[in-house]
Amino acid sequence: MSILNDFIAINANGIYCKYGDFYLDPQQPVQTAVISHAHADHAVSGNKDVYCTRPTREFMHLRYHRSAAQVFNIVGYNQPFTIKGVTITFVSAGHMLGSAMVLMEYEGSSYLYTGDYKIQPDATCDPIEWVNADVLITESTFADPKIIHPDPVEEIKKLNGIKSNILLGAYGLGKSQRLIRMINDHAPQKKVLVHHKIMPINQIYEQAGIKLGKHQMYGRKLMKVQDEFIYIVPPFTFNSYIKATGVKRLFASGWKNLQVNKEDTLFISDHVDWNDILEAVKRVNPKQVWTLHGNGYHLKAHLGKDILVKLLN
Repeated sequence: MSILNDFIAINANGIYCKYGDFYLDPQQPVQTAVISHAHADHAVSGNKDVYCTRPTREFMHLRYHRSAAQVFNIVGYNQPFTIKGVTITFVSAGHMLGSAMVLMEYEGSSYLYTGDYKIQPDATCDPIEWVNADVLITESTFADPKIIHPDPVEEIKKLNGIKSNILLGAYGLGKSQRLIRMINDHAPQKKVLVHHKIMPINQIYEQAGIKLGKHQMYGRKLMKVQDEFIYIVPPFTFNSYIKATGVKRLFASGWKNLQVNKEDTLFISDHVDWNDILEAVKRVNPKQVWTLHGNGYHLKAHLGKDILVKLLN
């Protein structure tokens, strides 16, 4: 069957599939939501029926409590289900614990919505799994030939050369847990302290069988001693410590503008870079590529001779 050019469309509530009457990662509460992962820009509260993985539900409950959703429909990876004639399968996205790409099949054509995804190895979540689809609907946050993410292990090893205490900014869900594990694996002499807002998230990881390694709750007295402490804090706390003394300030991100000093950088991203997106196109082998969440112009220029590229935003 032919690809339906209007299979999904973007409206005020988010990404809508009219053929199944559901939204993918809606930005406003809706009747039926298929949620790829628990980051707040993909998982809002107040939806009536939510389809997601078990870890995504746990994280949403932690953040939103009773308003997380009226009904959660928990689905594991590679377990097809149907919403009004559209067959949907969650496939591991490798982005964070519980993250899923969403394979949608309808009238003989298939559409793979990536949500956020990552190819780089990550011991704190399932690795990405590849499936073929007629249409690849990919995030394009870093879809620029100039953006190539460095090896995350080599990045984290930079911490070994910093002997002072470190104030390390990181997003609380997903990135912080990855960093804790990487520090334990590749800078084991460091002592990891964690902001109290991050600790409940860590507990969900541990309950899911993910071993993060040694870490403890932050204590003010501890950081007064220079003993190679790394204090991992979410962005709102990191920004409030702008005048902190006796520490090296770093922010773990793929974004250049979030690097905070000239001497040291920590480029660790949980998104695909240019080469990773091209690898995704190779593995999925789509007839068309539709782009979201970024600039798809570079992809259109690069792939346009062989594959139809459509920019959805």
